[in-house]
Amino acid sequence: MLSTNKIKFIKSLQQKKYRIENGLFVAEGEKIVNEALTFVPESIVCVYHTSDYHVSKHETNQEIISDKELSRISGLKSPNKCLALIRTGFQPKVSDNNTGTLVLDGIQDPGNLGTIIRTADWFGIKKIICSEDTVDFYNSKVLQATMGSIFHVEIAYTNIKEFLSASDNNIYGAVLDGKNLKENIFEDDPIIVIGNESKGISPEVKNLLTHPITIKKNGLAESLNAGVATGIILSHWRVK
Repeated sequence: MLSTNKIKFIKSLQQKKYRIENGLFVAEGEKIVNEALTFVPESIVCVYHTSDYHVSKHETNQEIISDKELSRISGLKSPNKCLALIRTGFQPKVSDNNTGTLVLDGIQDPGNLGTIIRTADWFGIKKIICSEDTVDFYNSKVLQATMGSIFHVEIAYTNIKEFLSASDNNIYGAVLDGKNLKENIFEDDPIIVIGNESKGISPEVKNLLTHPITIKKNGLAESLNAGVATGIILSHWRVK
């Protein structure tokens, strides 16, 4: 049985300041917890689960709880069998074989970030660099949107202007006045920049692009969703 203090502690990790303070975050649901057990088992502190969920890694600390207890510690409207406490700063086991790098400039919507991470994973991107004002990827809404891809991709937060300035790679960025994406041939190991949902790529970062690109517009929409734009660009990159 979970104590009142334990319940309060787990619930507190829904807030960024407590995640930072304790070096822990919460992952929920069978799909995400299974991916964590497979790819970062050494970073799992404990899995809390109902009796109808089987923990595949028996050496992992675990505790069987009731459906009512799960609902009390969950951040989801419909809790799904299990919840894991995981240490922040985990390192996915990724290869460094010129798979490209995605740079995110001020992504604010958790759902967008989660979708971008999942899309990057689909297309084989193994490294994502986020600006310091990008939403926290330990956010529960981000985690849910990744569907477990959070454990397949290396993600770091830094000053992206300094990162890009120090790079010798070709830097592609999605802007409204760039070269048509269909006419652009991606060089090996590119850096691809995706900007903020409403403001796009910041002016100081835009100045560092070696290859400004745009997705040709045929309709009347003012802009594309950042996650959708990422998918289109990465698809073109992979069929170069």
